[in-house]
Amino acid sequence: MKLLLDTHVLLWGALRKKRLDPLATDAIEDPANDAFVSVVSIWEIEIKRGKGKLRVAGEIEEALVGQSLKPLPVTLEHVLAVESLPRHHRDPFDRMLIAQAQLEGMTLVTSDRQMRRYPVATLPAS
Repeated sequence: MKLLLDTHVLLWGALRKKRLDPLATDAIEDPANDAFVSVVSIWEIEIKRGKGKLRVAGEIEEALVGQSLKPLPVTLEHVLAVESLPRHHRDPFDRMLIAQAQLEGMTLVTSDRQMRRYPVATLPAS
């Protein structure tokens, strides 16, 4: 299974070590699955860190490697797919994650109930 971690899942699991739902943790750590983090999530984290709205100890790149998480780049196809999404969610970062998960056939690991309104496979993170 290909998993795409929502930004908060990355923060909770890899950077802050907050407890995720055991099913989500097991799925992320299962070597049979591929767990991805979108560069959009890294961008969102860095924007919030730069504004002083988020404090994260450690380097994100180290956390990704330490958790065996793979980066998912943003493609033109991903960007163009955002426009066709229903307007259930206003957060541009989340909308991009939804588009990426749809196009790449990924399961989105999230606690955001609004994201579950889209036609995309989800796995509850909490």
